[in-house]
Amino acid sequence: MTTSTPGDLVLPAALAEVAGLGFEWEWDEDADEASGCDFEPYQQFEAPERTARWFRLWTGNDEADGGEFRFFGATGAGDYAGFWLVRPDAPVTEQPVVYIGSEGECGIVAADLGDLLWLFAHDLGPAEAFADPSRATRPNEAFRAVAERYAPGRDRPAADIVAGARAEFPAFPELIAAMCR
Repeated sequence: MTTSTPGDLVLPAALAEVAGLGFEWEWDEDADEASGCDFEPYQQFEAPERTARWFRLWTGNDEADGGEFRFFGATGAGDYAGFWLVRPDAPVTEQPVVYIGSEGECGIVAADLGDLLWLFAHDLGPAEAFADPSRATRPNEAFRAVAERYAPGRDRPAADIVAGARAEFPAFPELIAAMCR
């Protein structure tokens, strides 16, 4: 297993800016619905040693170390979001963004960091984008400003962002299922 150095764990500038803004999430008991994003970004990428530990537990596979992922946040329920390092020689910001749920669900939610920034601007975190990218949201102006700065001209409906990413990587759930024991 490779150990990490502090430089390896530095988030891309746009993601660090999003982490600095933070996310708001509320559950309305009367309406039986949530608003905002249930997402807690890390201040840096998760260390590979930590990823290996939980990924082996999650998959039940001692040979799987999650080395093909760089996780940058989680939900309050323990779901993970990160980059899947599948595009050879591409920087981490150009890798697809994955969601791995605590109950075994998983999927691609964005083709790259730029698309993820627009999901945040639409007030969707990785869990919400995975579960219901068409849900009604209130745009988040702070995240929209970040998206405009780092991925200008790429705004489109959240459902289109997710559908495009899933179409590019349709076999991701099967890949994860094959790792599980």
